[in-house]
Amino acid sequence: MKIIEVKDYQQMSNKAAEYIIEKVVQNPSIKLGLATGGTPIGTYKSLIEDHKKNGTSYQKVTTFNLDEYIGLAGDNKNSYRYFMDDQLFNYIDINKAKTNIPSGIAADFQDECNRYEDLIAKHGGVDLQILGIGSNGHIGFNEPGTSFASKTHIVKLAPSTIQANARFFKGMEEVPTQAITMGISTIMKSKEILLLVSGDNKKEALYRLMNGEISESFPASVLKNHPCVTIIADKAAIADLKVQC
Repeated sequence: MKIIEVKDYQQMSNKAAEYIIEKVVQNPSIKLGLATGGTPIGTYKSLIEDHKKNGTSYQKVTTFNLDEYIGLAGDNKNSYRYFMDDQLFNYIDINKAKTNIPSGIAADFQDECNRYEDLIAKHGGVDLQILGIGSNGHIGFNEPGTSFASKTHIVKLAPSTIQANARFFKGMEEVPTQAITMGISTIMKSKEILLLVSGDNKKEALYRLMNGEISESFPASVLKNHPCVTIIADKAAIADLKVQC
Protein backbone atom coordinates (compact mmCIF):
# COMPACT_ATOMS: atom_id res chain seq x y z
CA MET A 1 0.00 0.00 0.00
CA LYS A 2 1.24 3.44 -0.95
CA ILE A 3 0.59 6.37 1.40
CA ILE A 4 0.44 9.97 0.22
CA GLU A 5 0.64 12.39 3.15
CA VAL A 6 -1.12 15.74 2.82
CA LYS A 7 -1.58 18.72 5.11
CA ASP A 8 -5.30 18.70 5.79
CA TYR A 9 -8.76 17.72 4.57
CA GLN A 10 -8.79 20.27 1.77
CA GLN A 11 -5.46 19.11 0.42
CA MET A 12 -6.59 15.49 0.69
CA SER A 13 -9.71 16.36 -1.31
CA ASN A 14 -7.72 18.19 -3.98
CA LYS A 15 -5.17 15.40 -4.28
CA ALA A 16 -7.89 12.74 -4.53
CA ALA A 17 -9.69 14.74 -7.23
CA GLU A 18 -6.46 15.11 -9.20
CA TYR A 19 -5.94 11.35 -8.95
CA ILE A 20 -9.46 10.59 -10.20
CA ILE A 21 -9.29 13.19 -12.98
CA GLU A 22 -6.05 11.71 -14.29
CA LYS A 23 -7.66 8.27 -14.45
CA VAL A 24 -10.76 9.63 -16.23
CA VAL A 25 -8.64 11.44 -18.81
CA GLN A 26 -6.58 8.28 -19.40
CA ASN A 27 -9.70 6.12 -19.71
CA PRO A 28 -12.89 8.09 -20.53
CA SER A 29 -14.98 4.89 -20.16
CA ILE A 30 -13.62 4.12 -16.70
CA LYS A 31 -15.82 2.37 -14.14
CA LEU A 32 -15.64 4.31 -10.88
CA GLY A 33 -16.67 2.97 -7.50
CA LEU A 34 -17.96 5.85 -5.39
CA ALA A 35 -18.45 6.41 -1.68
CA THR A 36 -20.71 8.62 0.39
CA GLY A 37 -20.50 10.19 3.84
CA GLY A 38 -18.46 13.17 4.94
CA THR A 39 -15.04 12.10 3.69
CA PRO A 40 -15.52 12.37 -0.11
CA ILE A 41 -17.60 15.58 -0.16
CA GLY A 42 -14.54 17.79 -0.65
CA THR A 43 -13.27 15.51 -3.40
CA TYR A 44 -16.57 15.75 -5.26
CA LYS A 45 -16.53 19.53 -4.88
CA SER A 46 -13.05 19.61 -6.45
CA LEU A 47 -14.23 17.38 -9.32
CA ILE A 48 -17.09 19.79 -9.99
CA GLU A 49 -14.76 22.80 -9.95
CA ASP A 50 -12.41 21.07 -12.40
CA HIS A 51 -15.31 20.14 -14.68
CA LYS A 52 -16.48 23.75 -14.80
CA LYS A 53 -12.99 25.16 -15.28
CA ASN A 54 -11.30 22.54 -17.45
CA GLY A 55 -14.19 20.65 -19.01
CA THR A 56 -13.16 17.17 -17.87
CA SER A 57 -15.92 14.97 -19.29
CA TYR A 58 -17.75 12.11 -17.57
CA GLN A 59 -20.14 11.28 -20.41
CA LYS A 60 -18.72 7.79 -20.91
CA VAL A 61 -18.00 7.06 -17.24
CA THR A 62 -20.00 4.38 -15.40
CA THR A 63 -20.28 4.57 -11.61
CA PHE A 64 -21.18 2.08 -8.90
CA ASN A 65 -21.86 3.31 -5.40
CA LEU A 66 -20.88 1.20 -2.44
CA ASP A 67 -24.20 1.18 -0.63
CA GLU A 68 -27.69 2.47 0.05
CA TYR A 69 -29.94 2.59 3.08
CA ILE A 70 -32.83 0.15 3.17
CA GLY A 71 -36.15 1.95 3.38
CA LEU A 72 -35.14 5.20 1.68
CA ALA A 73 -36.29 6.07 -1.84
CA GLY A 74 -33.94 7.89 -4.19
CA ASP A 75 -35.76 11.19 -3.72
CA ASN A 76 -35.37 11.05 0.07
CA LYS A 77 -32.83 13.69 1.07
CA ASN A 78 -31.03 11.18 3.29
CA SER A 79 -30.70 8.50 0.62
CA TYR A 80 -27.35 7.97 -1.01
CA ARG A 81 -28.89 8.42 -4.46
CA TYR A 82 -29.98 11.91 -3.43
CA PHE A 83 -26.55 12.51 -1.87
CA MET A 84 -24.72 11.61 -5.06
CA ASP A 85 -27.01 13.72 -7.24
CA ASP A 86 -26.72 16.66 -4.87
CA GLN A 87 -22.97 16.41 -4.25
CA LEU A 88 -21.73 15.44 -7.72
CA PHE A 89 -23.92 14.08 -10.52
CA ASN A 90 -26.12 17.17 -10.98
CA TYR A 91 -23.06 19.33 -11.65
CA ILE A 92 -21.04 17.29 -14.15
CA ASP A 93 -21.91 15.93 -17.58
CA ILE A 94 -22.36 12.32 -16.50
CA ASN A 95 -25.18 10.22 -17.96
CA LYS A 96 -27.46 9.49 -14.99
CA ALA A 97 -28.41 6.17 -16.59
CA LYS A 98 -24.80 5.09 -16.10
CA THR A 99 -24.78 5.93 -12.37
CA ASN A 100 -25.64 2.84 -10.36
CA ILE A 101 -26.75 2.69 -6.73
CA PRO A 102 -28.60 -0.17 -4.99
CA SER A 103 -32.33 0.41 -4.53
CA GLY A 104 -33.41 1.07 -0.98
CA ILE A 105 -37.04 0.30 -1.80
CA ALA A 106 -36.71 -2.90 -3.83
CA ALA A 107 -39.54 -5.42 -3.60
CA ASP A 108 -37.02 -8.11 -2.63
CA PHE A 109 -33.75 -6.91 -1.14
CA GLN A 110 -31.93 -10.20 -1.64
CA ASP A 111 -32.85 -10.11 -5.31
CA GLU A 112 -31.60 -6.52 -5.41
CA CYS A 113 -28.27 -7.61 -3.92
CA ASN A 114 -27.93 -10.31 -6.57
CA ARG A 115 -28.91 -7.88 -9.35
CA TYR A 116 -26.34 -5.33 -8.24
CA GLU A 117 -23.56 -7.89 -7.93
CA ASP A 118 -24.35 -9.22 -11.40
CA LEU A 119 -24.48 -5.69 -12.82
CA ILE A 120 -20.97 -4.92 -11.59
CA ALA A 121 -19.67 -8.19 -13.03
CA LYS A 122 -21.44 -7.56 -16.34
CA HIS A 123 -19.51 -4.29 -16.67
CA GLY A 124 -16.21 -6.03 -16.03
CA GLY A 125 -15.85 -4.85 -12.45
CA VAL A 126 -14.75 -1.53 -10.97
CA ASP A 127 -11.56 0.08 -12.28
CA LEU A 128 -11.03 2.55 -9.43
CA GLN A 129 -12.85 2.22 -6.11
CA ILE A 130 -12.96 5.20 -3.75
CA LEU A 131 -13.16 4.25 -0.07
CA GLY A 132 -13.30 5.85 3.32
CA ILE A 133 -12.64 3.98 6.55
CA GLY A 134 -14.86 3.82 9.61
CA SER A 135 -13.46 4.23 13.09
CA ASN A 136 -14.22 0.53 13.63
CA GLY A 137 -12.57 -0.40 10.34
CA HIS A 138 -15.71 -0.75 8.26
CA ILE A 139 -15.46 -0.23 4.51
CA GLY A 140 -18.72 0.39 2.73
CA PHE A 141 -21.16 -0.86 5.35
CA ASN A 142 -19.16 -4.02 5.96
CA GLU A 143 -19.01 -4.06 9.75
CA PRO A 144 -16.52 -5.99 11.93
CA GLY A 145 -17.14 -9.71 11.55
CA THR A 146 -18.19 -9.50 7.89
CA SER A 147 -16.76 -12.36 5.87
CA PHE A 148 -13.96 -11.43 3.50
CA ALA A 149 -15.78 -13.66 0.98
CA SER A 150 -18.98 -11.59 1.13
CA LYS A 151 -20.66 -10.31 -2.02
CA THR A 152 -23.26 -7.54 -2.21
CA HIS A 153 -25.50 -8.17 0.79
CA ILE A 154 -27.94 -6.82 3.38
CA VAL A 155 -26.32 -5.58 6.57
CA LYS A 156 -27.52 -4.64 10.01
CA LEU A 157 -25.60 -1.49 10.87
CA ALA A 158 -23.47 -1.45 14.01
CA PRO A 159 -24.49 0.96 16.79
CA SER A 160 -21.28 2.95 16.24
CA THR A 161 -22.07 3.38 12.56
CA ILE A 162 -25.68 4.37 13.28
CA GLN A 163 -24.38 6.93 15.76
CA ALA A 164 -21.84 8.25 13.25
CA ASN A 165 -24.58 8.63 10.63
CA ALA A 166 -26.96 10.39 13.02
CA ARG A 167 -25.53 13.81 12.12
CA PHE A 168 -27.18 13.49 8.71
CA PHE A 169 -30.65 12.96 10.19
CA LYS A 170 -33.02 14.99 12.37
CA GLY A 171 -33.11 12.37 15.11
CA MET A 172 -31.84 8.91 15.99
CA GLU A 173 -35.26 7.42 15.28
CA GLU A 174 -34.88 8.39 11.61
CA VAL A 175 -31.47 6.78 11.11
CA PRO A 176 -31.78 3.55 9.07
CA THR A 177 -30.56 0.41 10.79
CA GLN A 178 -30.03 -1.67 7.64
CA ALA A 179 -28.40 -1.14 4.28
CA ILE A 180 -27.37 -2.88 1.08
CA THR A 181 -23.63 -2.80 0.57
CA MET A 182 -21.04 -4.11 -1.82
CA GLY A 183 -19.38 -7.07 -0.16
CA ILE A 184 -15.73 -7.21 0.77
CA SER A 185 -14.93 -9.64 -2.04
CA THR A 186 -16.74 -7.31 -4.45
CA ILE A 187 -14.62 -4.38 -3.32
CA MET A 188 -11.46 -6.45 -3.50
CA LYS A 189 -12.14 -7.31 -7.14
CA SER A 190 -11.67 -3.63 -8.03
CA LYS A 191 -8.57 -3.15 -10.12
CA GLU A 192 -7.40 -0.24 -7.97
CA ILE A 193 -8.46 1.26 -4.64
CA LEU A 194 -8.09 4.84 -3.41
CA LEU A 195 -8.57 5.15 0.36
CA LEU A 196 -9.21 8.61 1.82
CA VAL A 197 -8.47 9.21 5.51
CA SER A 198 -8.78 12.52 7.32
CA GLY A 199 -8.94 13.74 10.88
CA ASP A 200 -7.78 12.88 14.37
CA ASN A 201 -10.79 10.58 14.82
CA LYS A 202 -9.44 8.28 12.09
CA LYS A 203 -5.81 8.04 13.21
CA GLU A 204 -6.42 4.95 15.35
CA ALA A 205 -8.12 3.16 12.47
CA LEU A 206 -5.32 4.05 10.05
CA TYR A 207 -2.69 2.92 12.53
CA ARG A 208 -4.44 -0.41 12.98
CA LEU A 209 -4.81 -0.81 9.23
CA MET A 210 -1.10 -0.32 8.66
CA ASN A 211 0.25 -2.15 11.70
CA GLY A 212 -2.42 -4.62 12.78
CA GLU A 213 -3.14 -8.15 11.62
CA ILE A 214 -5.44 -9.05 8.77
CA SER A 215 -8.68 -10.02 10.44
CA GLU A 216 -12.41 -9.97 9.75
CA SER A 217 -12.75 -8.17 13.09
CA PHE A 218 -11.29 -5.13 11.28
CA PRO A 219 -12.67 -5.24 7.72
CA ALA A 220 -10.33 -2.65 6.21
CA SER A 221 -7.35 -4.88 7.04
CA VAL A 222 -8.23 -6.97 3.97
CA LEU A 223 -6.90 -4.12 1.83
CA LYS A 224 -3.40 -5.38 2.65
CA ASN A 225 -4.15 -8.28 0.35
CA HIS A 226 -4.98 -6.00 -2.61
CA PRO A 227 -2.19 -5.43 -5.14
CA CYS A 228 -2.95 -1.75 -5.84
CA VAL A 229 -4.04 0.46 -2.93
CA THR A 230 -3.20 4.15 -2.59
CA ILE A 231 -3.98 5.94 0.68
CA ILE A 232 -4.28 9.71 0.87
CA ALA A 233 -4.15 10.75 4.52
CA ASP A 234 -3.78 14.10 6.22
CA LYS A 235 -1.39 14.91 9.06
CA ALA A 236 -4.04 14.47 11.75
CA ALA A 237 -4.91 10.95 10.54
CA ILE A 238 -1.32 9.89 9.99
CA ALA A 239 0.05 11.25 13.28
CA ASP A 240 0.57 7.91 15.02
CA LEU A 241 2.01 6.02 12.06
CA LYS A 242 5.57 4.83 12.22
CA VAL A 243 5.86 3.91 8.56
CA GLN A 244 7.80 5.55 5.77
CA CYS A 245 5.45 7.56 3.59
